[in-house]
Order: sequence, then C-alpha cells, then structure tokens
Amino acid sequence: MNFRDVYDEHFRFVWRSLRRLGVRESDVSDAAQDVFLVVHRKLAEFEARSKVTTWLYGICMRVAQDRRKSAYERRKSNDENEPISQRADETFHAGKSAERRQGLAILDALMDEMPVEQRAVFTLFELEQHTSDEIAELCAIPLGTVFSRLRLARQTFEAGLGRLHAKDRFRVAGGTA
Repeated sequence: MNFRDVYDEHFRFVWRSLRRLGVRESDVSDAAQDVFLVVHRKLAEFEARSKVTTWLYGICMRVAQDRRKSAYERRKSNDENEPISQRADETFHAGKSAERRQGLAILDALMDEMPVEQRAVFTLFELEQHTSDEIAELCAIPLGTVFSRLRLARQTFEAGLGRLHAKDRFRVAGGTA
C-alpha cells in the first residue's frame, strides 16, 4: 500500500469525516492536508491490524479535536463573544440552497454542543448509517462505549433542539430572542 493509493481511495472519506466531526467547511481542506501529512509520515508504521479507514478515522478525530481546541483558543483570545449561530451568513442565497445551508448550520450548531467523541459516534450512526459494531471498530472503543456515547449525544442533540424550538416559539409570540 502506498501513499498515493491511500489518498486516492480515501480522500472523500477523510473529507466527510472531518466535516462531520465539526471541522468548519472553510477549514476542511487544511484539516485534510493535516490528516494526509500524518498518513505520509506514519504509513510505513501502519501494520494493517485494522482497516485503513479505522486508522484514518482515528487520525481525523485527533485533527478535528486539535482544530476545535485551537479555534476555541482563537475565539477566546479575540474576545469573540457572539455565538457562531448568531452571526450573519455571508453566503445566504434565496431558495432551496439557502434552506439547505440553514439546516446544515443548525445541525452543525447542535452538534457543536457535543464533545468530539460523542459527535463522532452520533455522526457515524445517525448520518453515515454505520452499525454499532462498525462504529466500535472505527473508533477503537468497546461496544458499550458506543451505546453510552450515542445515548449522551442524542440527549445533547434533543436538548439543543428543544432550546431552538423554544426560541422560535418566543419569537413567534412577539418576543425578541
């Protein structure tokens, strides 16, 4: 197995995984490059005791965690108190594409409330439609941990959705949320 084959065969998987692990769309290219730099550096050490996708997913999780941590530090140092969900979407366009983007932004905001470990399990199960056994293998965690993280992620998601609905009801009722 050589680097070019891994890159060509798994680039879309890495891209999708990073995006769903919370890496902003504008940062996914750089994050994917970070993943493949690690792959290039460590490929000779890969012993194929697991699937390549399992190994890649682990790298994606670490890169996504690092990016979230550094983004948090940047926001903290820049005193950006305004939540991302409150900022104007500069790419807003009328029609279905705008609705889709808005829906994805809401999904991202809800998933941003989850720790990356829960987000990974939630994404793999709910969005990628992997089985619990596959998730356990991809994330290299016990099956019970998959169930626990999925339960916690669903609770976080439902709570965020409840807050969003409450905010909408308040606005409709004439308040300003």
